[in-house]
Amino acid sequence: MKRIESTQNALVKHWKKLVTQRKEREKTGEYIIEGFHLVEEALKHKEQVVQIIVREGVDLPLLWAIDDVEIIQVNDAVAKEIAETENSQGVFAHCKQRSLSEDEMFDWRRVLLVDAVQDPGNIGTMIRTADAAGIDAVVLGKGCVDAFNPKTLRSAQGSHFHIPVVRGDLMEWIENLQLDGVRVYGTSLEESISYKDVQPSNAFALIVGNEGSGISPQLLAKTDQNVIIPILGGAESLNVAVATGILLYTFVK
Repeated sequence: MKRIESTQNALVKHWKKLVTQRKEREKTGEYIIEGFHLVEEALKHKEQVVQIIVREGVDLPLLWAIDDVEIIQVNDAVAKEIAETENSQGVFAHCKQRSLSEDEMFDWRRVLLVDAVQDPGNIGTMIRTADAAGIDAVVLGKGCVDAFNPKTLRSAQGSHFHIPVVRGDLMEWIENLQLDGVRVYGTSLEESISYKDVQPSNAFALIVGNEGSGISPQLLAKTDQNVIIPILGGAESLNVAVATGILLYTFVK
């Protein structure tokens, strides 16, 4: 087992950049996950795991299949450099983002499109919810927080390993999905029908928007139908991730 004890080590500096810098994650296509649950999920997709990092004194579960995975032991100082949580469990995985071919993307028939949602917890919850609802992919448009932000990863609870999450131009995605016969729904207060009036389908796209300003008018103008979830009590609005869950489970057949 390799051991690293210096915070000045080049690999440690790279890990830290992956935790703290979106630019580094996008440039390298790599990211760091933290905690036993996420690392265990990563090990089910070993082709995406570069190495496991474990703090001294932390024992990896005996049932983990780690024979052919590089394990690097680090001391407390190095673990603190890359830990994002306050009470770190001391186990991390250095991972590669999954690579997707255009052919795979053409097969997507149930897609969640996200416009300018900036809260990493909401993005992570939406990825996890889309995964649970059997959606084919999540597309993050301009203005969205990074899908591989540590808080997003933690909130998604391992769903990044189950469902493709990509960045894209939502206008292009809407046009291409519609050309393929997929109906696109937006969420809006105006010119909308109740979400309950939508027929469940095996092919649909749902656009959800920014927590404060909603979906951009240009995107709403392109949808096939806009829907609304009625507010029955005194709340001003629904959290975007909660609304996404309600709609996905209503629309999916």
